[in-house]
Formats: sequence, C-alpha cells, structure tokens
Amino acid sequence: MTDGKFTNCLLFHGDEARKAAEFYAATFPDSHVGVATDHPGGPPGTELIVEFTVLGQAFVGINGGPDVKANESVSFMVLTDDQAETDRYWKAIVDGGGEENVCGWCKDRWGFSWQITPRALLAAMSHPDRAAAKRAMEAMMSMRKIDIAGIEAAFRGS
Repeated sequence: MTDGKFTNCLLFHGDEARKAAEFYAATFPDSHVGVATDHPGGPPGTELIVEFTVLGQAFVGINGGPDVKANESVSFMVLTDDQAETDRYWKAIVDGGGEENVCGWCKDRWGFSWQITPRALLAAMSHPDRAAAKRAMEAMMSMRKIDIAGIEAAFRGS
C-alpha cells in the first residue's frame, strides 16, 4: 500500500482500475502505474487494488462490484499553463471515451469528473477589479472547454 498519509481512493465498476490507471499515466506527466494486489478470494491475477500516481498525487484504484458508479460530488482539478495544455488534457479525456460538460468540466469514460482549469481563468476570476472578474466568469459559464483568449477578451471588456 502507499507510504503517504493521504491517498485518493477511486472505486471502479467491475475490473477497470488498471485500465484507468494506465490511461491516466499515459495522459498526465509525473504519473505512473504502481503495484497491484490480487483479490484474496479470487484466482491469481485477479486484481483488487491498483496503485497509481497522477500528476504526483497518489491514488488507489479498487475494482468494485456491479453497482459501483462515479458521481459529480468529487472532481479532479488540473491547472494548466496555456491553451495547448488545456486542449491536450481535454482532448485526451473526452476523446478517450469521456464526455464534455460545462465550465471546463469533463468526465472520463469511468464517470469521474475532471476540471481542466487554465491558471489564467483563476487569475481573472480572483482579480481585484470585480467587474472584470465578473465578465470573465460570465464568459466561462458559456464555455465547455475553457478558451483562454475568450476569457482574456471578456476580462478586458472587448
């Protein structure tokens, strides 16, 4: 099991933990698939737990039963530095069997929600000029994937 004091644990429908861990490791830097633990009551090679890291954060994926379903009460926010990085992560998640949502949110094919969030958006929304911040937020509310140029234009009032 992981050595840290805090690990994110994701419960997957069926036998999907390894597939998800491999997808996340291939999508995000500073990510990898770690050790797996077989199900104590199953045949050898029947994984119960898969450890993995996403963007340097420890995760444990557990293969759950048929009634397991992810929901939007928890999401993973990935901060991006530019439009290319925003586009790359968004495309990987959505084109990897996921679906778009609003305001920079998308779901992966396992139903987990991701917020692909440019730092420029957070800077605009927390700016001391509250009227400009409001324009940026209103622009964001009309978007699916965040368009940094659109946020910056709304912030400027153009």
